[in-house]
Amino acid sequence: MLRDLRLALRAGGGFGLGLAFFLIVTVLVPFSVGPQSELLGRIAPGVLWLGALLACLLSLDRLLALDWEDGTLDLMATAPLPLEAVVTIKALAHWITTSLPLVLAAPVLGVLLNLPTAGFLWLVVSLLLGTPALSVIGTFGAALTVGLKRGGLLMSLLVLPLYVPTLIFGAEAARRGAAGMAVETPLLMLAGISAATLALLPFASAAVLRVNLR
Repeated sequence: MLRDLRLALRAGGGFGLGLAFFLIVTVLVPFSVGPQSELLGRIAPGVLWLGALLACLLSLDRLLALDWEDGTLDLMATAPLPLEAVVTIKALAHWITTSLPLVLAAPVLGVLLNLPTAGFLWLVVSLLLGTPALSVIGTFGAALTVGLKRGGLLMSLLVLPLYVPTLIFGAEAARRGAAGMAVETPLLMLAGISAATLALLPFASAAVLRVNLR
């Protein structure tokens, strides 16, 4: 875990890049749709969730590529530690360095988009429940494309459709919270998606890595 955290910070592909992209998206949206406060408040949950999703996607292409290039991935595959545990730890490290800063920054950026006061709490809660699924699904996509030339583009095409359910329920939970409506259903769906990906995809990622390392 500590090694992956240090690599993510040194490579510059986690913390700073994701936050910078998230900030740019949030700042540019008012220029594109106009200064209408009411309109910005309505679209703020969806914009913030879409920005967080794309910011998570930026650093995925280097998630396993560094270990592939220097041979560390081969050593991990033959180590006593199960490969499923390795990919789970890598997904957790990605969430800490990329998704967690986005969750913490989202309320501040919500102010720029005139997000209603009632929506701040539910925006943070929905991101906390949904972003683990983004990191785990992204790790699966990175395992599928590791070692391929221009694998980042292919990985984006593979991962983005899998992100759609998380985006739908996450934005819906934040929108309902901002409107003062019940949020239990989309939050439960988010929690279910994250739990299912955490339970299943580490095994799929490990199986794919074993095939790619042969």
